[in-house]
Amino acid sequence: MNIIDVKKVTAQQELEKVFAIRKEVFVYEQNCPPELEWEYEDESNHFLAKVNGEPAGAARWRKTANGYKLERFAVLKKFRGFGVGQALVKAVLADLPANANCVYLHAQIQAVGLYEKFAFEKLGDEFEEAGIRHYKMVLQS
Repeated sequence: MNIIDVKKVTAQQELEKVFAIRKEVFVYEQNCPPELEWEYEDESNHFLAKVNGEPAGAARWRKTANGYKLERFAVLKKFRGFGVGQALVKAVLADLPANANCVYLHAQIQAVGLYEKFAFEKLGDEFEEAGIRHYKMVLQS
């Protein structure tokens, strides 16, 4: 039985684990330009998922001019299929302010189904971000 634990993190030691996961998934695995990966860190709320105590996934949310943006969902390859992504989405949604309006994200096309489970709906046409196909998705209240 795998125990998945997701926590909001602020300590530098924990943030380094978050950034290491994102670097592995986005920069090395998906070939995203590193300079696009590291932005808005100080204004974001970061989350670290662990499986049986081992760092497994990361995510964040931040307030933007358009609302509340969920982003940088990343799960290390060896932990995919364990439910880490779902646990991250639940934790991030639960952390948003009660009055959060317009909750949205840019979903990689292979992750659209995950976000649809949480009442996100595609809005507009597919687009490319960092060389990867995405859809904008908005949380339906």
